[in-house]
Amino acid sequence: MGNTSGRIPLLALWSAPRCRSTAFARMMAERGDHTVVHEPFSRVVDFGEVEVGDRVARGERDVLDQLRAMAARGPVFFKDTTDFRYPEVLADAEFLTAATHTFILRDPAEAIASHHALNPRLGRDEIGFARLHEIFTAVRRATGRPPVVIDSEDLVERPEETVRAYCEAVGIPFRPEALEWRPGMRTEWRSTGRWHRSTSETTGFARSRTDGARTVAADPVLRAFRDHHQPYYEKLRAVALRP
Repeated sequence: MGNTSGRIPLLALWSAPRCRSTAFARMMAERGDHTVVHEPFSRVVDFGEVEVGDRVARGERDVLDQLRAMAARGPVFFKDTTDFRYPEVLADAEFLTAATHTFILRDPAEAIASHHALNPRLGRDEIGFARLHEIFTAVRRATGRPPVVIDSEDLVERPEETVRAYCEAVGIPFRPEALEWRPGMRTEWRSTGRWHRSTSETTGFARSRTDGARTVAADPVLRAFRDHHQPYYEKLRAVALRP
């Protein structure tokens, strides 16, 4: 299944966990011009099945097929996190080229501190920056050009300029009214609600007060995790949009 003639109206946002991707997806929902799908790949790995549009997918291949089917009916946006690895995505050259894949970053120490607060048994690989870079590299290799990357620090510091630059880069209209929304726990977040509680309380892109850098630096295990992932973040940050 798929569109072999070229690109399809399927916009992806890939993120390591705790990098403000849910807030970005909330903005995309506020736009109203895309069907928004919440973390279909990570959820199918985590739970064994996931609702994607009007179907239940029971594997990575099912998710890929259903996203393509939805995009054949109208524009789709999905966001997902790289606490897992997705071999079917990496192996699907048509999906890597036909969809528009974009990436969002956050300083690894801040992401790790936020992640560890919710999951004290956090392992190194599920922090996700290495896997994020792997998908980025696969897309770049398949398309011959670097995908769009934004840093969520820019998003909270300069939301209008950053979102405007993103929209221009991916070829969708900028809608400034979508930068604000009503707070609340969305239906698609409820099964993993504790991970999205902070976003559910926001009305726009906002910085949470943390001392992540100090927390991570003081813990030798978390510090080692940061040191492993920092180079991948730096490589992606080097090609991020400059709003």
